[in-house]
Amino acid sequence: MMTFTKPTWSIVREYLTIAFGLLMYASSWKGFLIPHEITGGGVTGIGAIIQYGSGFPISATYFIINALLLILSVRSLGWAFSLRTIYGVFVLTAFLAFLPAAKIGTFVSEQEPFMACVLGGLLAGTGMGIVFLNNGSSGGTDIVAKVVNKYRNITLGRALLYCDVLIISSSWLLPNGNIEKIVYGLTAMAVTTLTVDLVVNGVRQSVQFFIFSHEYAKIADAINTEVHRGVTILDGTGWYSQAPVKVITVLARKNESAKIFKLVKDIDPNAFVSQSSAIGVYGQGFDVMKGK
Repeated sequence: MMTFTKPTWSIVREYLTIAFGLLMYASSWKGFLIPHEITGGGVTGIGAIIQYGSGFPISATYFIINALLLILSVRSLGWAFSLRTIYGVFVLTAFLAFLPAAKIGTFVSEQEPFMACVLGGLLAGTGMGIVFLNNGSSGGTDIVAKVVNKYRNITLGRALLYCDVLIISSSWLLPNGNIEKIVYGLTAMAVTTLTVDLVVNGVRQSVQFFIFSHEYAKIADAINTEVHRGVTILDGTGWYSQAPVKVITVLARKNESAKIFKLVKDIDPNAFVSQSSAIGVYGQGFDVMKGK
């Protein structure tokens, strides 16, 4: 009987989760965007434009373009980035090819294209957020952006934005292209981007505390024993008074902040507390550092 070691099962689970995220992304196109002929960003957006104009399947265009980009990816970025990208391209191509496209009005009324682009963007953003959380990639403009970023002083986000706006704006060239379609496409792109950010950073919402108090020992013990978070005590000097002061530093989950505030208030109501958001905290008790 075959048994999976923990690292092996972790990798398998990641690949299955990436596939689920790509299924959500493909469903957003087949269920909401394509029926209303809304163009999004990325290579999928290029495939949608070609399908709207000529009827050539979006899955075929997506695969052909990505096959060429993957050659560029392997030569410029190496296999470490490319392996999961190859997996993502094949899985998403399959979903785009075999998922049936919904008839217009199935999920959203024919007269509500704006609702279709919002719902499609939410579903696509959630799917891609899940993919990114598991170190996956759907290829496409991700590859272009990484190559541009490697050789030019342009951030990944800006390179992706330039590519996506150019793709969406080119829908003007379609026989039924107009400003309204471009606006819907840009709206879908914005909703997708915001949703990706919410999914990726929402699960990593952590906070950092700086607590100034004469009762630092009691507060540190309480946080250790009741919140089960590590505490670091820093030595500081109040510049106005020139008096030494102890500073408590704590990293915690956002949902633990109210409990920490209550502990501090109960022990020292006059404590000075600073709380700030931490986008990512990695290590024991927080997120695991991953690499592609």
